[in-house]
Order: sequence, then structure tokens, then C-alpha cells
Amino acid sequence: MTSSTLFSPWQLDALRLPNRIVVAPMCQYSAQDGTPGDWHLIHLGQLALSGAGLLVVEATAVSPEGRISPADLGLYSDANEAGLARVLAAVRAHAPIAVALQLAHAGRKGSSRAPWDGGAQIAPEAPGGWPTVAPSPLPHAPHEAAPQALDEAGLARVREAFAAAARRAARLGLDGLEIHMAHGYLLHQFLSPLANRRSDAWGGRLAGRMRFPLEVFEAVRAAFPAERPVWVRVSATDWVDGGWDLASTVALAQALKARGCAAIHVSSGGVSPAQRIAAGPGYQVPFAERVKAETGLPTIAVGLITEPEQAEAIVAEGRADAVALARAMLYDPRWPWHAAARLGGQVPAPPQYWRSQPAAHKDLFSGARFGQR
Repeated sequence: MTSSTLFSPWQLDALRLPNRIVVAPMCQYSAQDGTPGDWHLIHLGQLALSGAGLLVVEATAVSPEGRISPADLGLYSDANEAGLARVLAAVRAHAPIAVALQLAHAGRKGSSRAPWDGGAQIAPEAPGGWPTVAPSPLPHAPHEAAPQALDEAGLARVREAFAAAARRAARLGLDGLEIHMAHGYLLHQFLSPLANRRSDAWGGRLAGRMRFPLEVFEAVRAAFPAERPVWVRVSATDWVDGGWDLASTVALAQALKARGCAAIHVSSGGVSPAQRIAAGPGYQVPFAERVKAETGLPTIAVGLITEPEQAEAIVAEGRADAVALARAMLYDPRWPWHAAARLGGQVPAPPQYWRSQPAAHKDLFSGARFGQR
């Protein structure tokens, strides 16, 4: 039996996970009209074999205009659903891991090029571009095209798009859903006073700015099977004076908890190019710690968590319930294996890989018989 908290089981509502390592959602900008292809099969396949307890599929747009880039993953068409079904079938056949998906809408940060192509916004009239939407007609950066402010009919369309994507996710058998309310995308735009200047019921004071994101959560929660968890990723602060802050995040988390939210995945930033982020190892962990302490909600910490001992301390000290890794997992897709070896834990691994188990760590793979051929 492991003495490592990081490698102890974690219960996320009815979903039981073998450890507290989460593969964070990471955009790949490699889909065709929202549909995944062979790249996603290879990419998600290798991450699914990582030994992590939970794999969260990248930000997946609920509508074509909700994509960040023309090559973003989507779940708004039958073709998207069929493509994801193909990828998920391969993962489930060979990888012992729970799989969730992050539902997203880019809002005013949509119609952009992939990062390796510069990431700049594509003008609405240019090939591959489209008009974007937001709570208010304010561009993300001064040189970008202003988005169209969503009216009540537009809000209803977005809500229904999230619900429709959740129904597709349910048909795909996904183990959970994460709703993206972070990093400056549409739902974060509603939350932040830097992006939301509305004077109607969906703007103004904190309760008004939270209203639409909470409506979206309720729509998704109602559309997804009750026994499967739905949680939210938030930006705890905008890192800009006068923007969204940690106290507001706590209030949002309390409102989400009352509506059946299973956990809060705590990140930060993204809504303004004026942000000044004080980055360093585990720099966002204090945000997750406060949300957990003040709401009692399970929290997932993320951000420059790179070392096994660092991750162990975060969960063992009760600062968060789980840790999410993104770039560190891309750099080392067997990070959980190596962490388990250092911390005395066990990881799930397919039998085809059991013979790679080092003699010094003969109990590394749960269920394995060392030396099996």
C-alpha cells in the first residue's frame, strides 16, 4: 500500500480515480472543421498511457464560431462526434484511464491563427476568419476587430450550444466534463469587468456578471448524466488592477457548488494583454488553496508543477485535492511513472509495458507480475 497521497485514490463525485494526477487540457490546433484525425489518435493515445488518473481532452468548441482557431477541436456536428468516437474507442481499448472533455467557447478570442503561425487574430473578412461574439463590443487587444455583443437570442444560442455538446459528450461515454471559464474565453469574458461592460441583467455587479456562466453550467449539468461529474476551470485572477480577482472566484465557486459542481480547476489570467503574471514554481497553488479552504469544493491545482515531490506536498498538505500537468506531461509523457518510482506509488499500465518495470521498482505497475513475458 502506497504512503504517497499523490498516488492515493480520488473520488470525483461517482468517478473513482486511481491517483490525483490530471492531464490538463491542451489545445492542439490540429482538427479539420472541428473533427479530430490521426494526430489526436496519437497524441491522446500516448497521454492515455501516461499512468495519470484522469485525461482531460483539450478545449472543445461548442459551435464553429466558438473555436479559437480554424483548426480547433469541436463537438457541434455529427462529423465531430464520429471523429471523437473513433479516437475514444482506441483509447478505451488499450489505456486504463478515465477521460473527460473540456467544453469551451472562445468568444472575442476566436478567429485566431495557431500559435506557431503567430497567434494573431484573423480578420472577419479574411479567408478562414469569422466575426466573433462577446458580452460587450470590446476587442481583446486594441488592434483587433471588435466582437458583436450577444443579445438575448445570442445568449440563448450559446447556452443551447453548450447543452447540445454535453449531450453529444454523454453519447460518447465521456467520464466527465470540464467547462472552460478561464483564460479570457467567452465565459471568463462575462465574469471579468475588464471585458463585460453590460448594463443589463448579465453585467454590472458581480451577481450580474456571474449570471450567464452559471446559466451555462446549469444547462450543461442538466444535459449530462447525473452520475457523471461536471466541473469548471477558472482564472482566479486577471492579474490586472480592477479585473476579476480571487475574492470573486471564491464567490463563483460557492455559487457553482450550490448548483452541483464537482470541483474547481484553478488557473489564472488570459483576459487582457495588460496582465502582469508573477510566475514561478506552483505560483497558482495559493489560489486553489483558498478556494478549497473557503468553499470546501475539491480543487485541482495547475501551473508550473513539475517535480514529483512538489506535487506530493501540494496534495499531502491539503492545499489541493489533485494536480494538473500540461507542458510537463508533453515533455515527459511518462511523468506519473517516474513520480511513482520516486514516491513509492503505483500506476496503472498496460500489460504490453509491464516488462519495462525496473527491478528496483518491482511494484511500480499495479496488477503487474514482474518479469512476465
